[in-house]
Amino acid sequence: MRIPLGRGVCGTAAGRRQSVLVADVHTFPGHIACDADSRSELVVPLVHGDSLLGVQDLDSPRLARFDAGDQAGCEALAAIIVRHLTTPQDG
Repeated sequence: MRIPLGRGVCGTAAGRRQSVLVADVHTFPGHIACDADSRSELVVPLVHGDSLLGVQDLDSPRLARFDAGDQAGCEALAAIIVRHLTTPQDG
């Protein structure tokens, strides 16, 4: 699904080029419900230089499921993914 920059949690994270952690998606202005059961969300953009490669989007049916530790871990994972996507592979 393509979401415009600045719309919903994914578009906001992508537009800002920074992670967005939402404890209750029903309080997030303009939230786009891709899953009716989603209650909380963590979105981490995948950025290389000035280029947005995509986003890592985690949803949970539990309120406040994600915290700062989850965000830090996902940001570390995002850095690994970006390195893998942007490093020439042998073979």
